[in-house]
Amino acid sequence: MPTESGHDASRWDKAFFGHPLGLSTLFFTEMWERFSYYGMRALLILFMTATVQHGGLGFPTSRAGAVYGMYTALAYLATLPGGWVADNICGQRKAVLWGGILIAIGEYCLAFPRIQTFYAGLAIIIFGTGLLKPNISTMVGALYSAEDKRRDSGFSIFYMGINMGALLSPLVCGYLGENYDWHYGFLAAGIGMTLGVIQYSLGGRYLGNAGLTHVGTPAEAAMFRKVMMITGGVVAAVAVASASGLITVSAEGLSDIFGVSLFLVVAIFFGWLLTSKSFAAERKRFLAIFVLFIAAALFWSAFEQAGSTLNLFAERNTNLHAWDFPLWGLFRASYFQSFNSLFMVFGLAPLFAWLWIRLGKKEPTSTAKFSIGLLFVGLGFAILIPVASANAVSPWWLTLTYLLHTVGELCLSPVGLSAMTKLAPARAMGMVMGVWFLATSVGNFIGGRLASVYESFPLPALFGIVAGFCIVLSVILLFLIKPMKNLSEGVN
Repeated sequence: MPTESGHDASRWDKAFFGHPLGLSTLFFTEMWERFSYYGMRALLILFMTATVQHGGLGFPTSRAGAVYGMYTALAYLATLPGGWVADNICGQRKAVLWGGILIAIGEYCLAFPRIQTFYAGLAIIIFGTGLLKPNISTMVGALYSAEDKRRDSGFSIFYMGINMGALLSPLVCGYLGENYDWHYGFLAAGIGMTLGVIQYSLGGRYLGNAGLTHVGTPAEAAMFRKVMMITGGVVAAVAVASASGLITVSAEGLSDIFGVSLFLVVAIFFGWLLTSKSFAAERKRFLAIFVLFIAAALFWSAFEQAGSTLNLFAERNTNLHAWDFPLWGLFRASYFQSFNSLFMVFGLAPLFAWLWIRLGKKEPTSTAKFSIGLLFVGLGFAILIPVASANAVSPWWLTLTYLLHTVGELCLSPVGLSAMTKLAPARAMGMVMGVWFLATSVGNFIGGRLASVYESFPLPALFGIVAGFCIVLSVILLFLIKPMKNLSEGVN
């Protein structure tokens, strides 16, 4: 068994494409987790809007968009308590393990054709994602010292694992779900996560000390148990009251309440971070994190429409038959969900990983990279404006959109992950990674709610508003590059 000292430490430090061998364990774990998530997500809004006669739930787009937005937002919002649990209760390594197990269970629940197991499965996946997502990224950062120049490159390689899973899953899960039975697609997603859990358990010996430490106290653990008991009690009370008819709860109403609550969480959380005496020494860095948070939230509100408005656009406004081919059969809307990862895995991710190292001292700052990312995601929607009101448009329009979005994602997402690990104090690393995913939560919620108005709002105006906001913020960030350097205190 390899050790973390002497000759073996040096040997394993560059065993995975010049990176620590532990990166391979986290790479494949995240690959299977993303296979599970994106495979299910590719089907989710299509399954909800499909008629009951075609095996779907028969939801109108207003309800489907509300459920989609609330589910995807909650999955990332759960990373905040998930990061805290790892920091204070069990450590990142156990959090990732239990998160993967819960995700697999949730996907298996979706494989049963019952509305009760559908909602139960979504809830279980939310809890599992909350435990796994922030902590596996934190463990990637823990594989490198603060001075290690390979860190950004390592996150880019890790991000390639994400996209390998996201590339395969819509093709596998989408093929099974749209051609045979929706629930077969969800079952395949569960099997993928199960493989990820097995791989993670077997590869744990290569992780060294990453993810083993936590700084919690018995008092904090007791407080967490009380919070969970109160939360569980409130949820149970609402469920009983709804089932008995005492109160009427709609998906749209819940989504509205959740949206208000989500933005209150953001305001309260950052208000606490920026005023807390406990973090007075890191206040400037937390202000820099807040600026990146706003940029990331708007970016994800556009980018994550891949599973909502762009998925509906693929199904309802795109000529899918233009790309039918004999061996695979009919081209399906869910297959477009693989395009982003197709571009990334076969060229763009390795190119960007090489580019940041090649530029050396000329490498753009994180703020500049965020600006570029917002510009490209905005352009991806801008090019759809001329054809947004047409029917049976060429699939090449969406293909170009996903290509532009992929360039934007590579300028922002892995860079943002790396920036969080560098800006965060060690005692709050898991929590700060949760902050990063909170931005994704806000973006997913907005992206899901935009799908709710797909049938009632002119698409050219909808796409134009999204493009305009992204491009304007991109320009604003260019003027903030120098102030952000001061706030970041030397962190690029």
